[in-house]
Amino acid sequence: MIHRTLAALTLLFALCLPFAAEDTKIVKESFESGGKRRPYYLFVPGSLKPETPVPLLVTLHGSGKNGKSLVEKWKDLAVAQGFIVAGPDASNSEAWAISADGPDALRDLVESLKVKYPINDRRVYLFGHSAGANFALLMGLLESEYYAAAAVHAGAIHRDSQAYIDRARRKIPLSIFVGDSDQFFPLAMINETKEALIRRGHQPEVTIIKNHDHNYYDAAAKLNRFVWDFLKGKELAAAPRHEQYDIR
Repeated sequence: MIHRTLAALTLLFALCLPFAAEDTKIVKESFESGGKRRPYYLFVPGSLKPETPVPLLVTLHGSGKNGKSLVEKWKDLAVAQGFIVAGPDASNSEAWAISADGPDALRDLVESLKVKYPINDRRVYLFGHSAGANFALLMGLLESEYYAAAAVHAGAIHRDSQAYIDRARRKIPLSIFVGDSDQFFPLAMINETKEALIRRGHQPEVTIIKNHDHNYYDAAAKLNRFVWDFLKGKELAAAPRHEQYDIR
């Protein structure tokens, strides 16, 4: 378990690479899951080569938002680092639900993208903010052999959902970033999540951001670089394995 503190996220990273016009385009697509068409937003850097497998980042948005809200915050780093970003919409924009949005739907999205793009299926990652962060943590645990790692901003595993931790077949790398002034996710809640994970053998990383509240969007350009530093080195040791659940 690693516990860190970042000072205001004003450090490092003056990396601003030029990119072609096609690099800036986010497209709205759909995929099929459970007999329904589900919308998502996709960003694929124009510089990617078909013969070179790249990571995929699946982003899970916060309450009242849609998939584009996070994809647009990740696209510049995706160009610089060479990865694909896909952000599905929750079935209800206010909250993610395991029964409607859960393991199967996300897996169907990933598999549909693997058919079209050169994705390294051992380097598929989850990132979520707020309600999407809560969901990303649960999906990472339920699908610990499918996703290489999960990182979140302002999210926790609520007490009534902690039983899902026991379903993880692999100790998936997890990282939580949270502001010391977050009005929705106080540090006591984050510590409870951290301790629940540790009791079950996980080693979550927790990064407390000084002088920062719940607002991900203003901090995203710098924060995402720290998130990507955590995610990019993680890779499944074997081919991904999807767990079949009957969750209602």
